[in-house]
Amino acid sequence: RTYSGTETEGQLLNSFVQYFGDSLGRKIKRMPLIEETVLPGDSLLTLPVVIIGNGPSGICLSYLLSGYRPYLSPEAIHPNPILHTKLEEARHLSIVDQDLEYLSEGLEGRSSNPVAVLFDTLLHPDADFGYDYPPVLHWKLEQHNYIPHIVLGKGPPGGAWHSMEGSMLTISFGDWMELPGLSFKEWAASKRRNIKSDRVMPEEIACYYKHYVKVMGLQKNFRDNVYITSVSRLYREKDDEDRSQRNEDISTQHLEMEDGQKSLIKRNWEVRGYQRATDGSHVPFCLFAENVALATGTFDSPGRLQVEGEDFPFVLHSMSDFGAAISKGKLRGKADPVLIVGAGLTAADAVLCAYNNNIPVIHVFRRRVTDTSLIFQQLPKKLYPEYHKVYHMMCTQSHTVDSNQHSAYTSFPEHNVLSFKPEMKCVLQSASGLKKILKFSVALVLIGSHPNLFFLKDQGHSIGHHSNQPITCKGNPIEIDPYTYECTKEANLFALGPLVGDNFVRFLKGGALGIARCLAIRQKKKHELIESGDGGGDGVP
Repeated sequence: RTYSGTETEGQLLNSFVQYFGDSLGRKIKRMPLIEETVLPGDSLLTLPVVIIGNGPSGICLSYLLSGYRPYLSPEAIHPNPILHTKLEEARHLSIVDQDLEYLSEGLEGRSSNPVAVLFDTLLHPDADFGYDYPPVLHWKLEQHNYIPHIVLGKGPPGGAWHSMEGSMLTISFGDWMELPGLSFKEWAASKRRNIKSDRVMPEEIACYYKHYVKVMGLQKNFRDNVYITSVSRLYREKDDEDRSQRNEDISTQHLEMEDGQKSLIKRNWEVRGYQRATDGSHVPFCLFAENVALATGTFDSPGRLQVEGEDFPFVLHSMSDFGAAISKGKLRGKADPVLIVGAGLTAADAVLCAYNNNIPVIHVFRRRVTDTSLIFQQLPKKLYPEYHKVYHMMCTQSHTVDSNQHSAYTSFPEHNVLSFKPEMKCVLQSASGLKKILKFSVALVLIGSHPNLFFLKDQGHSIGHHSNQPITCKGNPIEIDPYTYECTKEANLFALGPLVGDNFVRFLKGGALGIARCLAIRQKKKHELIESGDGGGDGVP
């Protein structure tokens, strides 16, 4: 750490004070920002909610926690008559204040989370059937429903969308990428942006998310250039008059002490990290929170083959690195082809990128081209012609079709990479066990990505559906209550978006709805306890 002075800490402290507003001015000296060497005390202010991640998941959750509430529009008629009848029953209530389990019962969609399907069908009725119906909701800002929170992100609001390859089109329509209360098409028109098709470039989406935070008045809740180093649970002994704390990690489940010792009660979360200043220095901080919401997405750690030679500098794992190599002319004039590993859309983007730059491609993937689980078979040809072009090449330009490999593109279906060699050679193995050695100029491994939850105990392995295994979007998402999105294995820890299996923006919004309803109910109960004189707790009332 290069941070040592008090001036920078004071500046950051003042920004937090401004964030809370004048109503908490009396607590300025007890703000939750401390040196990492200081032991946290009970007198420090505790936030109701800390959101880790400022992509669309974190933005949408902040929108709802800021007091925005969705109501059934007066003129709206939902195409699902059963759902519409349920909505009419409580028209006077916002969706946040209704029974989400009751509303989502019987609905079907492309998410395994029922609230995600519910919120999607309210915002995009019958979208999967090709209809472009308007939302049946309208939004009201209700200041009394504001729950103090802060959103922490590494870059500007929008998260990973700011670092995606800008020349490719999104897989989803622009309308499906929008957040509640601001039409993407209307925003694009107001900015005089020429949107030529329903699919748009990532940079357009990134600009939209950044503008969304501003136009919705959410800026005071957001902190950029923030890096989290640890999230841990605080404990204390029940009858300890000194209220001394013991810092235990997130995975601790057994709170009762053996041999008759005092039992421990769970307290709040401690969130540690640093904010990177404009001069590059690191300003450490420590926040305390009643609730933590994980909205980090899955773009942190590229998937790896775990084979020999994968760490060579000529083996890349991201489209941005590949794009940089092309723009710098590193592949110009190379006789050997680029080796691309993977059969998803990102790998297809890489094939298109190389193809458009006249770079020959060797395309290696494990599945058969007829495998129905390949994403290409789920995309309509008319809407996604470029991806079907890649799929056509995968099928028709296999190494088995012609012994003389195609100069521009050759596919190797049902092949695994065994190793990379220092002389820029790759050892492949077919499904029958036959091995091949191929020469290449650069290798690009694009087999998905995984969340990096290093700041949790055991990287969060204990909170997945399969304990003691890494969290992944498809195979092992975080296990949550389907209606509150609270982790079933850790109270007051929430997760949404790709971390719980919702990769598409249109579905992650349901997570924000579930969390907002859960926290609103708890906040109301807390107010009632305070008003009745039964207690208040550590947090902001």
